[in-house]
Amino acid sequence: MEQHKFMTLSRHIIEGEKMHPEATGELSYLLRDLSLAAKVISLEVNKAGLVDILGFTGDNNVHGEQVKKLDMYAHDMLIRAMDHGGHLCVMASEEEVEIIHIPKKHKVGKYVLLFDPLDGSSNIDANVSIGTIFSIYQRITPENTPGTLEDCLQQGTKQVAAGYVVYGSSTIFVYTAGHGTHAFTLDPSFGEFLLSYENLQIPKKAKIYSINEGNYLYWHKGLKKYIKYLQEEDKETDRPYSSRYIGSMVADIHRNMLYGGIFMYPADSRHPNGKLRLMYECNPMAFLIENAGGRASNGKQRILEIKPEKLHQRVPIFAGSEEDVKMVEKFMAKAEKEE
Repeated sequence: MEQHKFMTLSRHIIEGEKMHPEATGELSYLLRDLSLAAKVISLEVNKAGLVDILGFTGDNNVHGEQVKKLDMYAHDMLIRAMDHGGHLCVMASEEEVEIIHIPKKHKVGKYVLLFDPLDGSSNIDANVSIGTIFSIYQRITPENTPGTLEDCLQQGTKQVAAGYVVYGSSTIFVYTAGHGTHAFTLDPSFGEFLLSYENLQIPKKAKIYSINEGNYLYWHKGLKKYIKYLQEEDKETDRPYSSRYIGSMVADIHRNMLYGGIFMYPADSRHPNGKLRLMYECNPMAFLIENAGGRASNGKQRILEIKPEKLHQRVPIFAGSEEDVKMVEKFMAKAEKEE
């Protein structure tokens, strides 16, 4: 690994704000609070097998999916860590039907936080890497008033920061504030996130594809042809590709951040809008990927330019190395012309 000067997450955020005279410091406090929540969630994830926290709560979330106990722990922890700092006007979680208002006893701020508290939670019992995803916007409604749904339903291009936390063999906090994508690894010996990768750059092209091939039967014709293309042997185009699919978006995207490749969660005949959520998963990941030199689209349109219509809106996503994403877009466009 490349050697770095000793740099904590807090220091990195503050030094980044120094480069922007208009910065007030509020965003750095907000990201600090998020990193604290991540440390606490990480502790619970690491000891989940030792306490009565694994398994289902018996409830379903807004999407009709069974809720894992650790999901709700992460959801509650993020709210408790973020609702009283005075920096937020409203929050929204993948686990809640409606927006989450800041309690009246606390000051409201100028930022909006949307989050997926525990992505990949179906893998919890199997001890596979899972994660938290977050997205931050500036409010568009008047200051000093409660935040609204309008504040949450902004295009991804309006994000001021986004990130994810991977809970795996180590805990890694990856974020962007629009000026590069940076990764920090938690040192458990003294509880600090330390810089491990500065200005991550996704390779323009790689040999890894990530998709649930069990859904092949239901895919778009162009996507089927693209996958077969990746599996063919051709030395000139450095094929075949390797298939690597974890089933946890955070883990799959993080691998592609480091090694390149393409992550795909497409629409299919059963799910014409895809399954991943625009506001909680696709927008923040697209923002991170683009700031690392990659590309993210729904197969036709840049993810960050999609105008959201609903809080829990779903979209297809193709994200990762720029040339690989462009290639799948070409296959799908060509198949549509042929129909």
